[in-house]
Amino acid sequence: RGERPRPLLRLVQEGQLDLLRDELRPDEAAAARSQRYGRSGDTLLHHAARYGRRDVLAYLVEVLGMDVEVFNSDYKRPLHEAASMGHEDCVSYLLGRGASVDCLKKADWTPLMMACTRQNLEVIKALVEHGANPLLKNKDGWNCFHIASREGHPHVLRYLLHVSPDSWDTESTIKRTPLHTAAMHGCFDVVELLLERCQYKPDSRDKCGVTPFMDAIQNGHVNIAQLLLAKHQACPSATDALGAQPLHRAAVTAQDEAIRFLVSELGVDVNERVTALQLTALHYAAKEGHARTIQTLLSLGADVHAKDGKSRSALHAACAGQQADAARILLHAGLRDAPDGTGTLARQLARKPDVVQVFQEMDVGA
Repeated sequence: RGERPRPLLRLVQEGQLDLLRDELRPDEAAAARSQRYGRSGDTLLHHAARYGRRDVLAYLVEVLGMDVEVFNSDYKRPLHEAASMGHEDCVSYLLGRGASVDCLKKADWTPLMMACTRQNLEVIKALVEHGANPLLKNKDGWNCFHIASREGHPHVLRYLLHVSPDSWDTESTIKRTPLHTAAMHGCFDVVELLLERCQYKPDSRDKCGVTPFMDAIQNGHVNIAQLLLAKHQACPSATDALGAQPLHRAAVTAQDEAIRFLVSELGVDVNERVTALQLTALHYAAKEGHARTIQTLLSLGADVHAKDGKSRSALHAACAGQQADAARILLHAGLRDAPDGTGTLARQLARKPDVVQVFQEMDVGA
């Protein structure tokens, strides 16, 4: 008895309708209808929809009498499965059988939102033509236009703008727009389309004060940063909620090409001190332990001796972050350990043996 469910599931997944009919005795129909599989408690109907088996889907609904609205432990319906996997024939069949077009799964995702994670325009059209609402938002405040912006599919966005002209005008619960999202994920064609067709304000800030230009820079998408400068009057020295500029955010994420672009091409001051702490990009790179980025900054003219508001050098930052390689590079670049405003030496912040060892090596060398 315990072995019966597995073969049924495999037959459904493989779309073996004739074998499925043979396998299912009339007295087993009720058990098959209510059988749940896996941690999320999927039914045979979920699996048929996920694997795109339209004829099996029809058999389960029409012969076995399964409910098209059956949901698993995440409140996912068969329509969510078919939409997220891009099976247009299954989506159309379920909608034709009366499946609720805007049903919500966990985190308030609709089938249309799930369809927008893929490029399948036919599925998206089928849902919209059956009345799916493109303006609904999930728990994070994303509508389907926002989701499609992350995936980088301009043709999906053009269609959504055609059927719902205001769908671009949206922000998430943390105030991020589709332009932030496309810039962050490096979707150049999408950013181009958004700048052409939508009316986003230049340098709009999310809850952390991050602009789309910052998103592009700190993720290494220099081509998108250039596009935002040319077409959207982005400001390369705008500051986030803490006061950091794109340069400093790029130092944190080790985006050396973006740092070179900012300093060499846009003339951003490599020694700019930001936030209440008066930190330079070198301080940020040192704390994160980005050895290559430290060398890039130094090659662009970063002052190795720069101190923050509490007289701490980048060596203090490296030692506080327990970053041995960073400390070694700074010492070799001629930075000498000196007390900060509280009289603390950088080496006193070293806890990890490999960081302590850097100073011992230098002592021996000296």
